Amino acid sequence: MKIVCDNKIPFLRGTLEPYAEVVYLPGAKTTPEVVRDADAIITRTRTICNEQLLKGSKVKVIATATIGYDHIDTHWCESNGIVWKNSPGCNSWSVKQYIASVLVCLAQKHGFRFQDMTLGVVGVGNVGGKVAEVASLMGFKVLLNDPPRARREGSQGFVSLEALLSKSDIVTVHVPLTAEGEDATWHLFDQKRLSTLRPDQILINSSRGEVVDNQALKAELKAGGLKAAVLDVWEGEPELDAELVGLLDITTPHIAGYSADGKANGTTMSVRTVAQYLGLPLTDWTASGVPAPAQPLEFSIDASGKTDQEVISEAILYTYDVRSDSDLLRGCLEGFEQQRGDYPVRREFTAFTLHLSHAGADLADRLAKIGFKIIQ
Repeated sequence: MKIVCDNKIPFLRGTLEPYAEVVYLPGAKTTPEVVRDADAIITRTRTICNEQLLKGSKVKVIATATIGYDHIDTHWCESNGIVWKNSPGCNSWSVKQYIASVLVCLAQKHGFRFQDMTLGVVGVGNVGGKVAEVASLMGFKVLLNDPPRARREGSQGFVSLEALLSKSDIVTVHVPLTAEGEDATWHLFDQKRLSTLRPDQILINSSRGEVVDNQALKAELKAGGLKAAVLDVWEGEPELDAELVGLLDITTPHIAGYSADGKANGTTMSVRTVAQYLGLPLTDWTASGVPAPAQPLEFSIDASGKTDQEVISEAILYTYDVRSDSDLLRGCLEGFEQQRGDYPVRREFTAFTLHLSHAGADLADRLAKIGFKIIQ
């Protein structure tokens, strides 16, 4: 039995070796020759799993340690008897932390209060739902847009995209990339839609690069049609438009979901998928050994004389300040892939214990619901 694995997937080495020949390769170097005699592939987004790669191979199952699966030709796989599985929700807490940090940094730069702002969440799945929750706990008013969910569940609680764009101060996008159908998201934010945004609005995209027309976004920013934009994902990545980068408030190399906890979840789900379909005794395996970050996992905040926003912001930025990743990418655009591959350990809110003093019960409760372990 042979399993081909992306060599950047963490917590994996040694797990499958007792049961199979395991080949570790960079995603872009996973070729038809390599997979021809493979039974399974464990991958990330850099391996395009399509007919060109898979035709004539023995591959029975593909597991991607990512939420997104637009790198897999799902129709071709299904038509040729290849099972594919993504890892839904694996890094949703990581993206929640990323967006929370972005919102804090935007507030500090532009001088707004959370409670005065409305956040529009486009796409309310595993990720968007958690983003909406943390934003609400931070104090934002939140609007939700998700046409597939609205059709299934009823329209209550959801608004149209047009209504969301007209009423939101900040818009954050969390949709899968789809090119066809009534819910197609390729260039969901094209020139026409971007032109409807106001000069006082901010756009955040951490879903897929092609959801936002990057050239149209650049034109809007240059013309002052938007206050600001934040991109973690890009059209044509890892090649970046340096002029667009220079116009953004925050710019990161597709790492919103790159917490160590999220990576461990993705690896766990992928191993279990392969184990299930190849009959390996690893269907209840869990990734272990998640490392500690650079900062201590316990910290203290004295809330005396501080607003709730100041305390929440301090707690969020202690765990992760997105500006460090943004500054690194600005300093070396050609280092996009290396910055992703060598990403430092980032732990999610749930890994941290906050010793909180002189804070009211409501603030302590909100911080606990954001994910912190609270000791008062």
